[in-house]
Amino acid sequence: MTSIVESNSPQPGPRLARAYALIDAANAEDPNRDQGQPKELLYGRRMTEMLARYAPEAPETVRVAVRAQHVRRWEVPRAGYPMDKVGYHQWRSGLYRFHAELAGRLAREAGYDEAAVEEVMIAVGKKQLRENPASQLLEDVASLVFLEHYMAAFAADKPDYTEEKWLGIIARTWKKMSSRARAFALSGAVVLPAHLLPLIRQAVAGIP
Repeated sequence: MTSIVESNSPQPGPRLARAYALIDAANAEDPNRDQGQPKELLYGRRMTEMLARYAPEAPETVRVAVRAQHVRRWEVPRAGYPMDKVGYHQWRSGLYRFHAELAGRLAREAGYDEAAVEEVMIAVGKKQLRENPASQLLEDVASLVFLEHYMAAFAADKPDYTEEKWLGIIARTWKKMSSRARAFALSGAVVLPAHLLPLIRQAVAGIP
């Protein structure tokens, strides 16, 4: 299955192409759909496309990690954890472990050595954020993809959210991003939802 969202991405070498194929095959089994495609397959390709725009110099291990950010995410549903704040954080932690272990296994199957596999797992597992450039780069790309592709739909799905709640959501996303990613988001390089742009600018004003 091909997708237009990959059209600007650098051509991968054989090993990276193998990793992409394995990750895509895993995500192609997603029963959920987005624009007629398996949801996480489309998400992974959007992540790759955003990385190509934002940080085309990224090393292969980051490119693998970015593609595998949500690998088989539907297998760890939110409903499997208590529906409270503690349960939410337990779910997120469980997701990070699940994604990291599966991404590591697929990277190994693609032919990467154990040092590279460990780099992929650390990034996908969101470990050492701020200290580890690969983890922060993945977080940047995920935030940029959310702003461009998912924020408007998320807003439409939450009509009962107050402006204060939205300001908090946007501010939390912004705080996860590096200064480079923030500048990139506001430079015009990311397509931000026009009707939410005033709220975005209000939310990020004054955040160092």
